[in-house]
Amino acid sequence: MERLFAAGRIVFAVAITALGVEHFVCARLGEAVVPIIPWVPGRPALAYLAGSILVAAGLSIAASYRPRLASFLLGAFLLGCMLVLQVPQVVARPFDLSTRTAVFELIALCGGAWALAASLPREGGHPAQGAQAFNTLLASGRFLFAASSVVFGITHLLIPRFIATLIPPWFPGGLFWALFTGAAFIAAGASIATRWMDRWSAALLGTMFLIWFLFLHLPRVMSAAHSHDPDEWSSAFIALGMCGASWLMIRKR
Repeated sequence: MERLFAAGRIVFAVAITALGVEHFVCARLGEAVVPIIPWVPGRPALAYLAGSILVAAGLSIAASYRPRLASFLLGAFLLGCMLVLQVPQVVARPFDLSTRTAVFELIALCGGAWALAASLPREGGHPAQGAQAFNTLLASGRFLFAASSVVFGITHLLIPRFIATLIPPWFPGGLFWALFTGAAFIAAGASIATRWMDRWSAALLGTMFLIWFLFLHLPRVMSAAHSHDPDEWSSAFIALGMCGASWLMIRKR
């Protein structure tokens, strides 16, 4: 399991770095809206700034250079972007499932970043004062991730026929798998939150995301119809990030 945690850390770092690079590409191409976490408005300066933060955090985590601090700041950045950029959209469209999903994607990745920080030893130079409150904040990461997993599962169960259309046609039983993954999300979230068989749940959830990345998202981004669609690339990197974040829940804290 410890090897899977280590793999999750690298996968998570790669996904965050890739999302940052995608900010640079979209800003360079002058996209009207940069459709990447955190969906920065279409202003090149903001896109470059957000991309720089994501790339710096991803590389720091991968290279083990102040990874605890980088993970904490990454989570705070994602959570702040969710509150500033996404919550107003939810207020305006409270029943829009896609908007709600976007919010909880940010919350889940924030949870993954803070869960990683919580699993790492305190780095030199951190003041001991306020350490307990800081550790409590980081410990909330697994619950943010678990809650997001439950929400994803409920969303799957609300729109199973649409989810089934996303499954490759060569794979039989689309509706069954849409319902199955919805139930799996809810079960994994409950398991991670309660710590009952949480390591196995996290391992299996991450594997499910990895399968989606390899067999659902990669073929789409490599196809001629979607290779230039930033939304497709974002979805692929988010799925990869969710894979890494799931495996980061494996380590006991």
